[in-house]
Amino acid sequence: MDGVPVPHVKMMTGAGAPHDRVTVNIIATLHAQLRGSGCRPTTDDIALRTGIATLRRPDVTVECTDLVRDTHERRSLRLVVEVLSLSTSSIDRFRKLDEYRRHPTPRCILLVEPRFPSAVLYRRRDDAWAAEIYETISDVIDLPENGARLALADIYEDVEFEPTRRPD
Repeated sequence: MDGVPVPHVKMMTGAGAPHDRVTVNIIATLHAQLRGSGCRPTTDDIALRTGIATLRRPDVTVECTDLVRDTHERRSLRLVVEVLSLSTSSIDRFRKLDEYRRHPTPRCILLVEPRFPSAVLYRRRDDAWAAEIYETISDVIDLPENGARLALADIYEDVEFEPTRRPD
């Protein structure tokens, strides 16, 4: 700290512009739909404990509990959203996904690709998880567990896609 390296701490750099735009779009869309419901989207500033010594910071979550002041951890959440990055995509798709699925409270886990329209929703069904794939800009992800829905058109509003992948 104060310019002195801290051993054994992994630091992340900031997100790229498409990642940030997708994250903001998801938060804005969820916030508008959840207003007054007792549920609210949160940012990656609040951590999720996935193990005794493991804290994760999903890009977006939805919590439906009373606000707890003076905490830096989420307690009970319904939705976890990871916007994928090239540098961490395999960690997000495998290690983090497994940790989120083992956590007792999420009902849905959404992985969103910022470079082209693609989202995978994992929905908890009793003790199993079912995957749903969305790849068309006109697709809508229904989230009745959260009282919301996410249209891919809203998620990708004002996002420029890579030249090789254009929306349908």
